[in-house]
Amino acid sequence: MQNDPELSGKYLGTITKDFVLVADTLKEAAYQVKKRGFSEFPIFPISKTEISVGNLLIGKEEMNTDWNYSITYLDEFVQRKLVEDEEAFKKAYKDPDEFCCLFVVDQEFTNFLFIPYPED
Repeated sequence: MQNDPELSGKYLGTITKDFVLVADTLKEAAYQVKKRGFSEFPIFPISKTEISVGNLLIGKEEMNTDWNYSITYLDEFVQRKLVEDEEAFKKAYKDPDEFCCLFVVDQEFTNFLFIPYPED
């Protein structure tokens, strides 16, 4: 899975600007999902409006961001048939200690994005 070229122009700027603010929280949440044995594949759906995927983790009003950040994991995506080929997804999934798996949901665009966490 490569990052979609449409991300570069329309979305990457606002996502990157927000990500600096929320990265530590998302990284800790991903760590907790793995540590507690829920999943090795945490996913953070992000959207500008309410969505029904995952549980809201950070509302855009909380940290003055453009996006709402939810948390879920691969099992929900498989159950909802948002991921059809689970093995292909697992192979493409990047190390969750180094990369955040975002699921960008907007009116005209829905796709996965792997963004590296800032280095400490």
